[in-house]
Amino acid sequence: MLRALVRCGIVVCWFCIPAVLSAGDPAAEVAARLAAGEFGPAIAAAGAAGNAQQRDQLLGKIAAAQAGAGATTASFDTAADISSDLVRRAALNQLGSQPGRFFGARGGGSGADFTQLIDLITATISPQSWDTVGGPGSISGFDGGVYVDADGLLKKFPPNTDRSLIAIRSAAALAGASGNPRRATALRKISLTRLEREVQLLAAQGKRPDETMQTLAGLQRIQFILIYPESGEIVLAGPAGDWRRDAEARFVDAEKGRPVVNLDDLVVTLRAAYSKLGRFGCSITPRKDNLAAAQAVNDKWSKAPLKPGQRDKWLDEFRDAVGRQDIEVYGIDPRSRAARVIVEADYRMKLVGIGLEEGTLGVTNYLQTVQEKGGTPPAMSVLRWWFTLNYSALSATEGRDAFELKGPGVKVLSENELLTAIGERQHTGASDELNSRFAESFTKHFEALAAKYPVYADLRNIFDLALVAAVMKSHDLPGQVGWHLTHFGPEGDYQPELSVAPTEVESVINHRVIGGKHIVAAVSGGVTADARSLAAPQAVVVEKNGPIAIYRDNSRPHELPRRAWWWD
Repeated sequence: MLRALVRCGIVVCWFCIPAVLSAGDPAAEVAARLAAGEFGPAIAAAGAAGNAQQRDQLLGKIAAAQAGAGATTASFDTAADISSDLVRRAALNQLGSQPGRFFGARGGGSGADFTQLIDLITATISPQSWDTVGGPGSISGFDGGVYVDADGLLKKFPPNTDRSLIAIRSAAALAGASGNPRRATALRKISLTRLEREVQLLAAQGKRPDETMQTLAGLQRIQFILIYPESGEIVLAGPAGDWRRDAEARFVDAEKGRPVVNLDDLVVTLRAAYSKLGRFGCSITPRKDNLAAAQAVNDKWSKAPLKPGQRDKWLDEFRDAVGRQDIEVYGIDPRSRAARVIVEADYRMKLVGIGLEEGTLGVTNYLQTVQEKGGTPPAMSVLRWWFTLNYSALSATEGRDAFELKGPGVKVLSENELLTAIGERQHTGASDELNSRFAESFTKHFEALAAKYPVYADLRNIFDLALVAAVMKSHDLPGQVGWHLTHFGPEGDYQPELSVAPTEVESVINHRVIGGKHIVAAVSGGVTADARSLAAPQAVVVEKNGPIAIYRDNSRPHELPRRAWWWD
């Protein structure tokens, strides 16, 4: 086998020489240290600054100097310690403007590139002990004995090293975390401010969030919103555990196969809440001309009973007349994952409602209801079913520093829309018993349906996020903790993954002979996610001395690793 040989090694040195700081101006001290190329002492000098604003500004200068000297990883590590998200974004923008330093760019030297190996070691072995962060240790490369095979696989370290690269990568993946994110727990806590920082740092290096970030450390549902102004944290908490990808490539929990909370959905719903519209949703709507054509077909064939052999011809004419329906997504980018989920959930719900997709025990589709009620259908109309939020309460502590989401999250509403001869749909504002029975049964058995069809659980997660975002806006939670949403917010730099937007779909219709009559049902509807009224301050239920306060106190981020963003 052809193998490319690369000789390399690592020199690691620790020097027990304490940093000497002057008692004067920290800015002058930092400038002097940078002039001498002493990054570790410069960071220590910045830490002695009298206020957080000055400290952040000095750390930004140090990060820029490290980047200019080629210390790529160290520069981002320094930027991670900038507490202000505004200053940190400015510093990262400055780092990104330096050509050839980031986004995977490489220099043109002919020597071995030790950057990734050094990065792994400094991130894993005593991270606080290296000179790039003010410690006594230093690290550099020399020619040694590591080889890469034809597939690009790094086989081992030099002979005197007893840790494999795989082991170091595994340790590095958990560096800065608080344990194993795949371990099941009843209450995992996700700091949105810390998560934004870590995702922002990756983006500055041209990298996407990893799976742990994409799944919010395996968060399965959002139960609490916890606010800690003293440490600048907005925390989401709920059950979590291991995850995997299902057959449709969505992240689901490994045990039950239900979708976990998604980072892109968090960003999309957050931006929707802070938009001028303040809500989002979708509609699947029959076209006016098609409805008029369907009405004409119905009138034509209803003049006389169908003769033997005419059923297929009649049904084909009706299907052709109804044709396709238009899909509209509003309030969020129609190319986003959240948009695809709400459209799919709406469409699949209609398939169940009209008997084209199997429901669960207790869920009765429309045509079944007509048959059970004696086979006397109403005049031809368009059945309208749509999803909306379904929370029994949003509870909070007296200080509004903790909130609890209560309720199943999702319900289906219904309405009968009359049709005119020219295909106009007239809202009645009411739903007859035949129509509403399906909506009520779907809502009642939502848990069973969500277990059978993951898209409904996915929709509920998006509704949970919509309510979280509405609470953040209505109670100005970012303002309480000094967070400016520089990466996740409406003006943020984060780019959710996008795909082709859905614009149309074949109409959902079904046919059945009931009482000797041919019955056809057609459906419209959509999804409406407007959490503003639920999140309004006057709508929140205050619980004095309730369990929410206890959950908040027990969930404080105590002694977390420096770069952690989740904990149990």
